[in-house]
Amino acid sequence: MRQQLSIENKYAKKSLGQNFITDKNILEKISEFVPSDKNTNIIEIGPGKGALTYYLAKKKFKSLLLIEKDKELIEKLKKKFDDKTIKIINEDALKIDFEKLNLNSDVIIVGNLPFNISTQLLFKWLEVCKWPPFYKRMVLMFQKEVADRILSPNGNKNYGRISVAAQARCKIRKVLSAPSDMFRPVPKVDGAILDFEPHTDYLELDFTILQKILKEAFSQRRKKIKKNLSNYINLIKDLNIDENLRAENLSVKDYCNISLALNKRSSLLN
Repeated sequence: MRQQLSIENKYAKKSLGQNFITDKNILEKISEFVPSDKNTNIIEIGPGKGALTYYLAKKKFKSLLLIEKDKELIEKLKKKFDDKTIKIINEDALKIDFEKLNLNSDVIIVGNLPFNISTQLLFKWLEVCKWPPFYKRMVLMFQKEVADRILSPNGNKNYGRISVAAQARCKIRKVLSAPSDMFRPVPKVDGAILDFEPHTDYLELDFTILQKILKEAFSQRRKKIKKNLSNYINLIKDLNIDENLRAENLSVKDYCNISLALNKRSSLLN
């Protein structure tokens, strides 16, 4: 057992945030949360040595695309998964324009995301120009602390920019806990697996405007929004939102309504 752990640690690279899942039961459960049929295109981010890929490859799908940045692991993946329906790309997921992959809308993104870039990847997929997006579901691993922030309701200390941004775009639920001892090497933090299903509650939302509002609102958490969002105070009053509230007290709907109103005002001015 000690020799096996040594091998796992040897292949993991800190610079790429690699922590491999070795628990077969967890891997199988993650795969079960990826619904697919013969028309589904699955995109796995950071397959590593293919531990989760092994279970995904058993499912029905139209295509399985593996995106791995580590060149050494690419060669192992090619030897392990020699199938015309499985495509392997040696690329940084942060640099890929996923909307230009020419896949249909029946896409599921799945992955044990490196903790050091997980939020960057999430925002990349939330910021896509066309909504509903090119994917119909995402099943993703995050550091537990980040997952708690993503899921947090307003009024909670964990509620912030990422909470609003993610919930404005998707219906989110936690499907599995991922204790640190299921990874090799063992990270200092636990993980959690979240399921994201895009919704169209705010179809006209300009995500760029929303992010601008959130950045200003949460710039000084303890100050009231009449201070942080002073440039939009008239809009806030028109929406019957209490200007004496703090950023963490506004709901996702409040922030989306402010963003929609600002976008409408900008359009009228132009």
